[in-house]
Amino acid sequence: MASAFPILLDFAEGIDRKTLKRLCDRFLKVNQARCDRARMALATRQQVVLDLLPLLFHLNHPALPGYLDHACPHGIAHYTPDPSALDAAQRLARSFRSRSSGRRLADISALFLMGSPGTIGHSVASDLDVWLCYRPDLAPEGVAQLEKKAAAISGWAATLGLELHVFVFSAEDFRTGRQNVEVNGENCGSAQHYLLLDEFYRTGIYLAGCYPLWWLIPADQEEQYDVLVRQLQDCRFIRPDQYIDFGAVTRVPSAEFLGAGVWQLYKGIDAPWKSILKLLLIECYARDADQPLLSRVFKEQVYAGVTETNALDPYVLLYQRLEQWLLSLQTPERLALVRQSLYLKSGLPLSRLERSDRSWQGALLSELTQQWGWTSADIKQLDDRERWRINDVQILRRTIVAELTHSYRFLSRMARSHAVRAAIRPTDMSLLGRKLYAAFQRKAGKVELVNPNIAPSLAEENLSFHHQSTQPGTTQLAGWLLYRDLESPADAHWQPVIRRSASLVELLVWCHCNGLLTRATRLNLRSGTSPLTMAGLRTMIESLQAALPVPLAPASRGALMAGSSLLRVVLIANVAVDPQAPLSEKGLHKLSARHDSLGFSGGRENLVLTLDQVVLNSWHEVSVHRYEVGDILIQCLKNLLAARAKAPALKPELSVCCPGLGHAVSIERRLAILFDDVQNCFFANGRGPHSLRYVIEMGRRYFVLQFTDGEPGFVALESSEALREHLQKPQHTFMPIVLDRHALEEDAALRLICDASEPDNIQVFYLLNDTDAEVWVIDERGSLSHWRQLCSSRRHLLAPVFRFLGNLAERRQLRGALVDAGGELAIRCMELVRSRRQWRLEPRSFSPDEQPLDGFEVQAVGVSEGDQPLRFDLFCDEQEFTELDHGDQLARAVAHYVTSRRRGQGDYPIYLTDVYLPHDIDPQAYQHDLQTCQYLHYRIALEAELNAALKTPG
Repeated sequence: MASAFPILLDFAEGIDRKTLKRLCDRFLKVNQARCDRARMALATRQQVVLDLLPLLFHLNHPALPGYLDHACPHGIAHYTPDPSALDAAQRLARSFRSRSSGRRLADISALFLMGSPGTIGHSVASDLDVWLCYRPDLAPEGVAQLEKKAAAISGWAATLGLELHVFVFSAEDFRTGRQNVEVNGENCGSAQHYLLLDEFYRTGIYLAGCYPLWWLIPADQEEQYDVLVRQLQDCRFIRPDQYIDFGAVTRVPSAEFLGAGVWQLYKGIDAPWKSILKLLLIECYARDADQPLLSRVFKEQVYAGVTETNALDPYVLLYQRLEQWLLSLQTPERLALVRQSLYLKSGLPLSRLERSDRSWQGALLSELTQQWGWTSADIKQLDDRERWRINDVQILRRTIVAELTHSYRFLSRMARSHAVRAAIRPTDMSLLGRKLYAAFQRKAGKVELVNPNIAPSLAEENLSFHHQSTQPGTTQLAGWLLYRDLESPADAHWQPVIRRSASLVELLVWCHCNGLLTRATRLNLRSGTSPLTMAGLRTMIESLQAALPVPLAPASRGALMAGSSLLRVVLIANVAVDPQAPLSEKGLHKLSARHDSLGFSGGRENLVLTLDQVVLNSWHEVSVHRYEVGDILIQCLKNLLAARAKAPALKPELSVCCPGLGHAVSIERRLAILFDDVQNCFFANGRGPHSLRYVIEMGRRYFVLQFTDGEPGFVALESSEALREHLQKPQHTFMPIVLDRHALEEDAALRLICDASEPDNIQVFYLLNDTDAEVWVIDERGSLSHWRQLCSSRRHLLAPVFRFLGNLAERRQLRGALVDAGGELAIRCMELVRSRRQWRLEPRSFSPDEQPLDGFEVQAVGVSEGDQPLRFDLFCDEQEFTELDHGDQLARAVAHYVTSRRRGQGDYPIYLTDVYLPHDIDPQAYQHDLQTCQYLHYRIALEAELNAALKTPG
């Protein structure tokens, strides 16, 4: 196929300028043929982009696209616009007039087009990648200006329907590896250098400026590239300013294979056909380092006189190398995938083209398919991808993912076995790894996207959702089945099932995210034993379409560099269940004075029976989790808080949907408010998680949410008494109590008390009734103690309490327990007052020293002996009462003694003035002393026992 005589360069015996010029002209001839093919592949209106591209960067004319200001660098070395470019500029801008820039130094060294343009692999969907190389001494401000101009020109090309990417860099920086670029959608960053250079040398199309110096170095002498370049320059065979040097690429270092492979996997998420070809080439290079790189093969053929464009087509050379290698490995399945990938990469449907209408690309592709032995049916099956259904796509996707996974595992094993350190920067590797994880990693609940540009569309005209009930005596489980085109329910017995799932929401999200379900899809529902209606089904679909617009855009670099966080959350309550059914059986389905959906009617019924949670995270993964067993709402809240804790400043968008008929609107509103309130409490001001206890009342039960060691958890309590006991427990740090807006609605006093809680002091709240009183104490860490007692006056109520707390504070101060805390804890007092059906708190001052009570000290001293339960010895003045002396009659003995010492017959309670506790009763105590609530716990229990004995006759 040689169309010209071979050119031999022997640097040892001498070379001449004429030979070098003939060699350069030969490369330019091949280059021009490729350039013409690249232009032919563009639409007529898009061809102006390729025609004008060098001129736009050479001139800085305000009438032309991309103009910024007069200071923007411009001028391409050795470039003179030809008449066709000037005419194109005149047609685009009538005011354009070409003016000479004088003998100024050109800021741009060269301009190249690289990749698939002009090859059999170029399709109408392909983009144009341009290398713009500026002179190495250009100031950073000038580089920034060039980048802005390149972006503006890309924007202009986009208005013509052409995707253009201009990569701005210095050839010197590229050659020495000093490029400071980051991985993004189009730039491989540090993932590959030599592989990229190999691709450039075999696919690059010269547009303007300096010629590649690589052309002039014979392929068999590239190992001496630098020496020969110096010889060419020192002997003045070439002028250094006429050529641009990207360096040699004799072989690819092992350190580059892993990063390059990960980069191709990253690209393969959205463009699998090209990535499969390149991944296999990387594996081929890695397995057989003795074989020459394709760029060297290309140069050898040009030197040998081969100028026929088809023979030098980079994708043909790529295919031939892979075919030879895979045949040697005897892997026909992988070779079939390579052929399929090359055909689909070209984007040319041969079955729809008449032979007379076929361009060079069609003719070459037809020749290749004949060599492969493809039938017209094989070709038509690939050409009809717009008719492919989900099953066809899933089969091919499994093949693609298997190949991508195989290549990556091979490269990873190679890196480990040879102890190779990847050349890619750790940040770039982390970014690519997270992108791959988000695209391919399977995990519970994650929705798998099955159509990475395999078929143009998977939209279905008709979809049928069928509920399958559990059949008695069989292992068949209840769930949902997805069908297409069912004319009647009976057709489900012989039609193939597209997908099965225990969750209808998972099925809907899968259909929506993969494009099967659109606004034009006709729906059919066979709900079986479930109460779901078509209206409910449509409600769920509309909620998903509003919250999850598809197709999802790729996650940004910034999002991938950070940990994944929640973006959007959709809660769907009571799917295919009727919360009113159990209420109707109990006669509670009618209107009630209590409308809280989590405590409805007098029976306090929880109307939320199931929850489906759909989540879109910042890595653009979609997952579905169903909660239908146990404390579903609290479990869902806990998991949401755990995810939110990873990014406290990012509050996800929340929407709630209830497709059922039973109180749907009130359930939606209640859940939306609850989830919003909980997040606002734990992550106020975008920080957190904050230390607090959030109390929710639900279906006659109480739940306390809180974070412990950075992880959320909850405690379920069966009664209000159990809740009070729990809230009295000691805490590691100050933990205020926050009541949900519908929790303990009847206990307005407690809500006021919890809202008034403050750290680092002891707060005493009291309520005086006619014959008795209630007392609440919130201690230094927010623990809440409560008791009720008979009371005749405010003085008789508060004096014993303040006397007890004063003794406790005095003992703490003497022991130096609060030296680090800055002093003694303040004791504050507030009275609960009710007026006009409203409760309020009024501060009260009280000093037990000013209003002392008659009587004597009654002290309890705790004794801990091994594993035995804690016991108490009681002291009344100097009289000691112990269990050893009185056994189970200890309380009666003390009550009798106290009664005998009283001067009158006053019927008032016994008050403990002090309680001593051994410190080993709480090994988790965080200070030298125990918490106030722990002393109050034993005081309340002991006083109750003593006062019960006081009332017992005899």
